[in-house]
Amino acid sequence: MSQPKNLKKLTRARMERTGESYTTARKAILTNRPEPVSAQNAAKRTAQSQSAKAQAAPAVELTEELPEYPAPDDVQQYDAALWHRVLTQAGVTHPLTGEPLSEALLFGLGGGIGFMLHSFSEAQTFSLALTTRAHPEPFSANLVERSGTKVRIRTTGNAQAAAANLDAGLDAGRAIVVRVSRAALPWINPAEVDPADTIDVAVLGEMDDALLIDAGTDQLELISPEDLATARAKHKRDKNYCAWVPSRRAPKPDLLRVSVLASLEQATGRMLGSSELPGLPAHYARNFGVAGMRQFAERLSDTTGETGWPQLLASDTLRHEALRQLDQFLSERRFAATDGFRGLFAAFLNEAAQLPELSPLAAHTATYQQLTERWKSFTSGLRQSLTGELDIDALANLGTELHALADAESSAATALSDTVEKLAGH
Repeated sequence: MSQPKNLKKLTRARMERTGESYTTARKAILTNRPEPVSAQNAAKRTAQSQSAKAQAAPAVELTEELPEYPAPDDVQQYDAALWHRVLTQAGVTHPLTGEPLSEALLFGLGGGIGFMLHSFSEAQTFSLALTTRAHPEPFSANLVERSGTKVRIRTTGNAQAAAANLDAGLDAGRAIVVRVSRAALPWINPAEVDPADTIDVAVLGEMDDALLIDAGTDQLELISPEDLATARAKHKRDKNYCAWVPSRRAPKPDLLRVSVLASLEQATGRMLGSSELPGLPAHYARNFGVAGMRQFAERLSDTTGETGWPQLLASDTLRHEALRQLDQFLSERRFAATDGFRGLFAAFLNEAAQLPELSPLAAHTATYQQLTERWKSFTSGLRQSLTGELDIDALANLGTELHALADAESSAATALSDTVEKLAGH
């Protein structure tokens, strides 16, 4: 049986006129069953009324269509900020303050800070991967689970089931997080992103025949249902993933307390190299945390080795490409930030200290605030060293600075780990 292209829109319009359920209205349209006469007359009166109002009233802005969904202002970390907006729209609040769960709290629950840098050159191309947040643990999945909120998650290999899952969330009046291939999004230049890169965006509703998308920018994006379906189905892992919040239920303080301690154990263990890498060989550990920082520091000053940056970036073309990729990581604020996310982590510690029996965490806030400025100094210097001609001495000085920063990170993580261990009663 052929279906109208805008079947869902027609179904909802009929529901409003007749009072029928979604299933009944949809079946009636597919079988060409006429509407009751009373509904037809009511539709005429409604159309006349709406026409008169449209002539008198100005056009409605997109932001006015979703007053309960906060704008993406002052985003510190992409995923934590996205879920802050989604949970706020669902009405979920902090159990102690009654305010929405903050971006800082969600960032910390996702795992907080970390470090990993991987770089290589091959066939006159340069590739850079930088993260200063928790890694390689699944950041968003940990954030959702540890938040203690009720989140309905669906994945499917069936396109029709994927569309039905999306409709179910929208029909419930909820913003829906979907995982998409970034290169497949119409507003992204595929040449500037990794084809394997996926990103979570929020579907907020419909406008005409398009879907409203929150992709963390200053304005909502529009995408056709067909383009969104293609972007969702690009990768087999988490294929057609979607998640929404069906309940306003707030997490319990004791659960948040346990989640905070679990997150901090993860963050300090990864920075200090005392926890195993999930799903990765043990020797990969040298790329993460303090060990990874020291390794990168050595590569900045290594003028003879193939992995040393003076050798890797001797070409102007590769050096400019390295700067482009570095700027992309720092500006997108998904995996890395100019301050290493240390300021956001300090805010997390300060907020977590308000939970039952966690007040000692506040003593570590100042340390991570100080690390914020040191990270800003380092990332600024790294950018400058890649601008213009190659400055080997500048790279060597950055290596020295990063070694000192690694020492400070090690001390901070060790002290925080000791506090967490006492609070957890180990």
